[in-house]
Amino acid sequence: MVELKNVSVKYSSGVDALNNVSLKINDGDFAFVVGSSGAGKSTMIKLLLKEIDATSGSVSVNGYNLNKLKKRQIPEFRRTLGFVFQDFRLIPSMTVYENIAFVLRVIDAPRKFIKKRVPYVIGLVELQSKMNSYPDELSGGEKQRVAIARALVNDPKLIIADEPTGNIDPELSYEIVELLKGINDCGTTVLMVTHEHDLVRHFGGRIINITDGRIVFDEVIGGINDEA
Repeated sequence: MVELKNVSVKYSSGVDALNNVSLKINDGDFAFVVGSSGAGKSTMIKLLLKEIDATSGSVSVNGYNLNKLKKRQIPEFRRTLGFVFQDFRLIPSMTVYENIAFVLRVIDAPRKFIKKRVPYVIGLVELQSKMNSYPDELSGGEKQRVAIARALVNDPKLIIADEPTGNIDPELSYEIVELLKGINDCGTTVLMVTHEHDLVRHFGGRIINITDGRIVFDEVIGGINDEA
């Protein structure tokens, strides 16, 4: 679960990035976070990843009180999260398999587990035929699928996807959201930050709109599929 209570973030430059924000996302939810550039979306993500601290208010993620989290506990906390970057951040010298396995090797997962888990998540994102390919041999959509598999491989409670469709062809954007929706259907909480309002209107669901550091809209809306 994600919970922000009366959270404000004021940077040393004097900018009020978030202003008295309260938000609750329950386990198993799928939510879109929308807002213009500079609205506060990136600040919220940094809070949830414990990259920055709130100036005031409390932040809780996956059972961790981030206000009280010690520095040595941060790696343990972050293992409960999966993060999908807009720019993929794949390691060029590693194959698809190796990029995904790397996440598990870093945390000293057993080799037997890695050999079973990695092909499984590669199958979930339908990239079995690309298992031994390198990033420069993949399309943008395929790279993002690898990034999603990498975020999923450690079986996180929460996946945060930051503009995951920003660097791929528009027609592939719907496939990526469908993939994230499928992951959510299996029980993983998904928080997707996007500026693509067409996607949001198409899929519907819970929409959280941030404007000038405040949540101005937080409702469940019907998508185009629901209207059919």
